[in-house]
Amino acid sequence: MPPPAESELSPHSSSTSNTRFTPQSDEEDSDLEMDGHGESYQLRSRIHDEEKVWDAGAMSEGGEEEEYTRETGRRRGSISTVQSYQLYTPDEERAVIRKFDRKLVLFVALLYMLSFLDRSNIGNAKIAGLDVDLSLDSKRYEWVITAFYIAYISFEWMSILWKIIPAHIYVTAIVLSWGLVASLQSVATSFAGLLVLRVLLGIGEAGFTGIPFYLSFFFKREELALRTGYFISAAPLATSFASTLAWAIVALGKHIPIAPWRLLFLLEGFPSVLVAVIAWNIIPDSPQTAPYLTRREKKIARWRLRSSEPSSPKNHSKSFLNSSDLLHTLLDPKTHLTSLILFLTNLAFSSLPVFLPTIIHEMHHSVPVSQALSAPPYLLSFLIVLLTAHLSDKYSSRSIPIIFHAALSTLGYGTLFLLSPSPSTPINTTQNWIRYTALFPASTGFFSVVTLIITWSINNQSSDTGKSVGFAMMQVLGQLGAVVGTRLYPEEEAPGYKRGMGVCAVAMVGVGLCAGCLRWWLGRENRRGMEREGVEYGKIGEVGGEGGEGRKETFVYML
Repeated sequence: MPPPAESELSPHSSSTSNTRFTPQSDEEDSDLEMDGHGESYQLRSRIHDEEKVWDAGAMSEGGEEEEYTRETGRRRGSISTVQSYQLYTPDEERAVIRKFDRKLVLFVALLYMLSFLDRSNIGNAKIAGLDVDLSLDSKRYEWVITAFYIAYISFEWMSILWKIIPAHIYVTAIVLSWGLVASLQSVATSFAGLLVLRVLLGIGEAGFTGIPFYLSFFFKREELALRTGYFISAAPLATSFASTLAWAIVALGKHIPIAPWRLLFLLEGFPSVLVAVIAWNIIPDSPQTAPYLTRREKKIARWRLRSSEPSSPKNHSKSFLNSSDLLHTLLDPKTHLTSLILFLTNLAFSSLPVFLPTIIHEMHHSVPVSQALSAPPYLLSFLIVLLTAHLSDKYSSRSIPIIFHAALSTLGYGTLFLLSPSPSTPINTTQNWIRYTALFPASTGFFSVVTLIITWSINNQSSDTGKSVGFAMMQVLGQLGAVVGTRLYPEEEAPGYKRGMGVCAVAMVGVGLCAGCLRWWLGRENRRGMEREGVEYGKIGEVGGEGGEGRKETFVYML
């Protein structure tokens, strides 16, 4: 349906009533017909309306529409021409986004914090007596950590299940499973028993890695990095919390008959069991099933995504995978490049949280002090991740902040490598504190890279199948870096762990180079699209419909 004529919209026309756009009544159950932009509009007449009206007659040449009040006649703000025909206002859209942020994003961030806490607290448990009680030498400890990641990688394919199983059922099941297993680590009596529990923990947590893909059901592409930032930032927050709690438990362990490491596993694992019950009622399967949205807000949540997605609206309702999009994603160069970036980043991301208490302890600090000093680098990482994700969304840029943080992490690991003491080196307090300071840029760098590379991968897949399969593939290949990373700090290379620090430094250099190559490749594809279609640069991408019908539509490869 064509937009109304300007004379029909202007309050300055000869009509005795003012005409404006108003939202569709909440009482109407049926959807409105959508125009070419995936939006619709409705006109209503207001004779004695003292509220604001949309003045289409005062539209500027640049496509901006002015908002006036009857009382003053002054302009109060502007929105795009396309938005002026929407059935919802910017304020209504912001209200929906705020609800998703408060009710959904913060809750999944809590779940990820519990997940990361349960996988990484073994580093605190080790120096709290786990290695002594279960006779874990350096090799056995490495296998306990490696076993988790082998299971984790083997079941990464479960990320695809987010598209198949209702989210509230899926999330409840996996959170309950890892919570029970994490708690049972407290009763392990042997190396073999702990090894089995770590394998089961890896299986339980593997299915949760698809959360960024799940969030793409609720947020636009340009909104996703910040929400993924909230989610990923829970990891350093969890590690910081684990270190602080471990310090308190070690102090408490002197006065109770339970071994501190057993109490640590129990107190940090069982909360996941309780939260799993809550997840059943809080996690929505889609925007339309969110219990905290009104009927009107559910429609807005659906409309705003329709207008931002290049694929057909019907694509989002299908729960199966399209074979044509699946094959295209598996062969897509950008899928492999993002997987390589995650692989290199995981060398650091997976190893430092479980080895940091030991690394700091080898700087000649006591166990309680080592537990306490493990927290500050992760607290800073938590804040930096959120800031980076906000700026990345604001400027619609992924590669530049990835390259910056890769360089920052390289600086930290490079310093740790150059100042690594040998076992025979006398204690140098000043050097140890410089090495401790270098942990801050090292950790903030790789946490930020993980946040953005996950978001970047999802941003540049145009179909739901592409997003789910591309994400699962990136996780499977990328998590292989975790298997290598867990073997970078053998006990015999203490106290400096020079080889591990050097490998991580080189890996982060590789991250920066790969991000630069991916940026160049995506830019080239955008330019080629412009030449083929004769449209504005950066606005063409290949869209594969869920029904297997590839076509060209406006789609930007985010750089």
